[in-house]
Amino acid sequence: MELTHSFFLIFTGAALLGCLAMYTKQPLLIVYILLGALIGPYGLGWIEEVELMEQAAEIGIIFLLFLLGLDMQPSALFHVLKKASDVTVFSSIVFFGAGFGAAWAWGFPLTEAAVIGAAMMFSSTIIGIKLLPTTVLHHKHTGELMIGLLLLQDFLAIFVLLILFSAESGSISYVDLSKAVIALPLLGLIAYLTTRFVLLKLIARFDRTQEFIFLLAIGWCLGIAELAKLMGLSLEIGAFVAGITLATSPISQFIALSLKPLRDFFLVLFFFAVGAGFNLHMISEIALYAVILSALILLLKPVVFRFLVNKQSESISLSWDVGFRLGQISEFSLLIAFLAFDIGILSERGSMLIQATAILTFLVSSYIVIFNYPNPLAVSDKLRRD
Repeated sequence: MELTHSFFLIFTGAALLGCLAMYTKQPLLIVYILLGALIGPYGLGWIEEVELMEQAAEIGIIFLLFLLGLDMQPSALFHVLKKASDVTVFSSIVFFGAGFGAAWAWGFPLTEAAVIGAAMMFSSTIIGIKLLPTTVLHHKHTGELMIGLLLLQDFLAIFVLLILFSAESGSISYVDLSKAVIALPLLGLIAYLTTRFVLLKLIARFDRTQEFIFLLAIGWCLGIAELAKLMGLSLEIGAFVAGITLATSPISQFIALSLKPLRDFFLVLFFFAVGAGFNLHMISEIALYAVILSALILLLKPVVFRFLVNKQSESISLSWDVGFRLGQISEFSLLIAFLAFDIGILSERGSMLIQATAILTFLVSSYIVIFNYPNPLAVSDKLRRD
């Protein structure tokens, strides 16, 4: 199928279903996932090959993390991360234990139960940031705290992915893992020096040519992402490093605003690929388990975050706010499921369980936030905040 025809089906279909969603006061995020399931290879089959869409969707995650880095001044980042570290560590242990215990009780082998438990540890950066008003993201303590928690989870997710990458031969390679741990600060140093002595000088000289700045930002983001991949890290962590090293530039916010539409374009493809990649034929095998695990996560995460964040001298209302906004699993959970399945340490049943849990928690947690907390996609004028 031609790429243009695939894009026609995706974006025209999303626009048509989006109209229905607007009239019925439903979040657009749900439209993209359901559209993927409807016209993807396991639905009507109008789009049978989703590999290209999945690759394009990854670009959306890369741009998202790049923009996150642009929004975080290094000094503020270290302050927030220090405060969020205890919350991240203890919550991750609880969520891992819940996922591992449930999978083990259902008869999954030890290794598969560990992978499923690891997938439950993380919350969605995409949903968390997409449903956070821009004013809160940039100027409020809630935004800083959420970004700190999400970034620490992202680093932890990268570490889990590194372990899986090192296990492609069937067992964990501690040599490869050690190389990756060393590569991260080295990548940060390379990006910092290049930004200080090359990138900022180019920006200062040609900042009036917006087209050049736009191209320079994209090239920098993707270039550092590729360098990270060559060093044994992930594209996503490379994009974040690229963003945070550029955050000190006086036009970092201009770059962020310029790239936001491009990010949103690829994120539509990301959520479509999530829906399209779900094997509808396996629903009967994992439906009950997915519903139970999703309910467990949706109940557990807000309560755990409320308790831990409140222990950091934060108000109860802010603690609940953060807890419900982070009450789902993550796009990194999907990456963990895909990679673990590819290298043979996770069965298709286990992979589908993680994917189904991701979709259900994405949907339900989005509804909870959209109908109860200020967000850009709220159907109520009282809650809508851009």
